[in-house]
Amino acid sequence: MSKNTNELGVVQTLNEFRSTTGGLTLDVQKTIVEMAIRVLEEVYVHLPLKIAMYAVNPVGRLKILQRNLEENSANNSDQEFGFHEEMLDIFTSLRDLHTNYILPEPFSNCVAILPFRIQSMVVKDSKQHTNTERVFMVTDLLTSGRLKKYLPPNFELRIPDTFKKGVEITHWNGIQIQRAVDINGSKNGGSNPAARFARGLENMTIRPMMTSLPPDEEWVVVRYRIEDGQDLEYRQEWLVVSPEPVSVASGSKTERSAQSYKIGVDLTTEIVRKMKKILFAPPDVMESELRLASAQSLDTLIEKAQDLTSVYQSVYPIVKKVSEDIGYIQIRSFSGDKPKNLNDDVWVDRLVEEFKRLLMLVPKNGLIIDVRGNGGGYINFAERILQFLTPKEITLEPYSAISTPVTLDMSQKGGDLKPWESSLTEARSTGSIFSGGITLTGLEEANSVGQVYHGPVVLVTDARCYSATDLFAAGFQDHQIGDILGAEENTGAGGANVWDYADLYNEMKETKYRLADLPIMPFRVAIRRNIRVLKHAGTLVEDLGIKPDIMYNMTRADLLNDNVDLIKRASEILATKRVRRLEAVLSNQTGSLEIQLTTIGISRIDLYVDGRPVLSRDITDGTNKLSMAKPTTGSKLLKIIGLGGNEVVAARKVSLQS
Repeated sequence: MSKNTNELGVVQTLNEFRSTTGGLTLDVQKTIVEMAIRVLEEVYVHLPLKIAMYAVNPVGRLKILQRNLEENSANNSDQEFGFHEEMLDIFTSLRDLHTNYILPEPFSNCVAILPFRIQSMVVKDSKQHTNTERVFMVTDLLTSGRLKKYLPPNFELRIPDTFKKGVEITHWNGIQIQRAVDINGSKNGGSNPAARFARGLENMTIRPMMTSLPPDEEWVVVRYRIEDGQDLEYRQEWLVVSPEPVSVASGSKTERSAQSYKIGVDLTTEIVRKMKKILFAPPDVMESELRLASAQSLDTLIEKAQDLTSVYQSVYPIVKKVSEDIGYIQIRSFSGDKPKNLNDDVWVDRLVEEFKRLLMLVPKNGLIIDVRGNGGGYINFAERILQFLTPKEITLEPYSAISTPVTLDMSQKGGDLKPWESSLTEARSTGSIFSGGITLTGLEEANSVGQVYHGPVVLVTDARCYSATDLFAAGFQDHQIGDILGAEENTGAGGANVWDYADLYNEMKETKYRLADLPIMPFRVAIRRNIRVLKHAGTLVEDLGIKPDIMYNMTRADLLNDNVDLIKRASEILATKRVRRLEAVLSNQTGSLEIQLTTIGISRIDLYVDGRPVLSRDITDGTNKLSMAKPTTGSKLLKIIGLGGNEVVAARKVSLQS
């Protein structure tokens, strides 16, 4: 196993990897099934929804598997593969990327890869395509040099010279590529057609074996079309690599952080994100990640961060000016690759503060925030940064647990479900299926800073956005921050907080429903579901997702030239929006507080000290000077509200303590 989080372990062929598998005893298999039945029946928050939507019976299937294991004394690699296959199929039937069966070692440490990546676009009436259709294209290639020190002896990576970025894939193992992607997508747990397609496409070349078995085929035969229209074929063996394990929260069965219980993430997407970085990211990104991982003092790195290049490349890999007026920030993950010497709370604080820093540096007349491919992470990270983009106070989405004797007992033991105790007690009396909703992020921390960026904002999403990213997109839309531009017709639709087996074990160990102390972490489960607020109040995020306001089809230029057409389209949307600005400089005078304001698009200013109104003035765009009585000793916060007509259009909070 590699010690460097940006490197690979040994690279193997698929045959070599299969020879290392096996060893999960029949007794452990039986215990896993028993624990899975209990967890799905007793704490899985979406079970009633999934049974109703998909007509599935996961608990019934687990009980059949349990009976079969009792009747079968054989324990060999074929039997173990069959066990894993059935467990994966049962969990996949839930169409819930929060609720996974996790394969044991060596599967969990390995990823099957092909040395290229494919993406899709929609083509209209081109030289080679007379109708509107989806086309699949190679967008990244792995060089032999990048894998050279990991390759097995006498193994050479041979990619034809004609197989390069930009070639069109037409067939996969003799199957038309669209059909091959659809088949692969049906084996994934996406909760809507767009999500299944997106994950099916991504898993064509990067397949994490933490959540799926190795490919059935040892090699693939790809038919591709080069620029002159000629069709060629290329055969490539699957390779198996072992990166560092992906984790979005530190801890174990005995040591868990507070934030580890407040995660919302698609584990598979996080692994794929890491693999794409290792395999295809430019050298400067890798160097930045190495500096972050090896830094003795992160403070030193952060103090030197003066420009749009973020220290946290795994979270903010691209921040730039796309013009003098418009900025672009990509948020790749809501967790990133946390240094091992930081706890989760400190890490989240730093990522939030970095987003604020970047917002203060990008152009002020328009901003594109791109969260495509973001599988989620820390829920409070996603919720806290919404305040920077809107003058409105943030209304947080509530989370509720399923009402069972187990969840009630867990809440009564004073663990992470303690705030839900009263509601769960009431639910047992009334027969309610779910507890009442309580937020996971504190209302104060979600509104402590307020608006930082006052220009118009466009959010770019796709079907790989999941969990905490669904939450961010829902908050963006529900608070009417700006338009959502969707590269696909929906997000991944993950509406829950997920716990892994360690979380479940910790929270249940003091109850009479204690889980078995297994040597592996066999599954994760959605424990609390969230619902939307404001404009879409009461609507589930799970399975429904967030539909964009404006649809967009990716182009060839986007896939090969840094999203150039996508950025152009987002810039066109921003150009139709009203630009606002509200900047304030405070100075203490004898007996008064002087405020110099620089404004655009604001006709009136209201001032509040610690929530109490103190001044209201009509103003014009430009520089305005206001004077107010000096706040009393102990006053903490000045809030400046900017109105356009009778609508609140901008806000700024200024501390009075400094």
